[in-house]
Amino acid sequence: MSDAPVSTDPQEFTRAWKEWRAGWEQWLTQPLGWLAATSHEWLDDTPQQYPGLPGRWWQHGDDLHIDPRGTPMTFDGETFTTERRFALADAPDDLRVTVGDLEVGITYRGTYLIVTYDPSSPARHDFGGVPAYEPSPAWVLPGRLERLDAPASITLDSVGWDAHTHETPGQVHFSYAGREHTLQVLNSHGMLLTVFTDATGGVTTYGAGRSLNLSEPDADGNVTLDFNRAVNLPCAFSEHFPICPLPPSTNRLPFAIEAGEKTPH
Repeated sequence: MSDAPVSTDPQEFTRAWKEWRAGWEQWLTQPLGWLAATSHEWLDDTPQQYPGLPGRWWQHGDDLHIDPRGTPMTFDGETFTTERRFALADAPDDLRVTVGDLEVGITYRGTYLIVTYDPSSPARHDFGGVPAYEPSPAWVLPGRLERLDAPASITLDSVGWDAHTHETPGQVHFSYAGREHTLQVLNSHGMLLTVFTDATGGVTTYGAGRSLNLSEPDADGNVTLDFNRAVNLPCAFSEHFPICPLPPSTNRLPFAIEAGEKTPH
């Protein structure tokens, strides 16, 4: 959502930013998005029924087990009402099981995490927008992606859980106030992004960090860092996302980036 060309006209720049903000907040408030999260559980090897969630859920080895006990549930287009085993250890994060009006997101971190999403959640219906700095072209900075010969793994700590490995294609180098800085880049769902903190962290912005999508690199690796489009991680909105990655040491910038989203209300 941040690959559009940056206009040099101030009015057009602000208009494009406002249009992007409207689209981003519409995405945040979708019926089964981040703001719909109402609970989370780490499974163990004991079949259990959790509050507000039908059936029994547990983990055996690296496999997830769900016993709907007659309640229709749907996964990957297939409906089931009796016990099923799912091998999802190597699957993408936040795969969804549909249970009536609810969805249950499934993520594996050695232990399965299930997050319940309810479209009637108070956080979604009481949402009044996310505060943000006023947009400024001064925070649109050029960078250069230094790619590795092949994507590698980087281990990052998580907000409320253990460390986890992420795929990185390399680092972005950029200059600010006459000094060179480096940001480790991550591959995520076919896009390039970075998670970072700066001197506003814990003051006006979420202390654990923010996320920024990068523009598509050109043939020479040139990218655009539009910090006006820095956004909060899901853990800034809810305690039900304990696996948000924390920025590596290279991504802890020593200056204040007064651009992008502030701490949510």
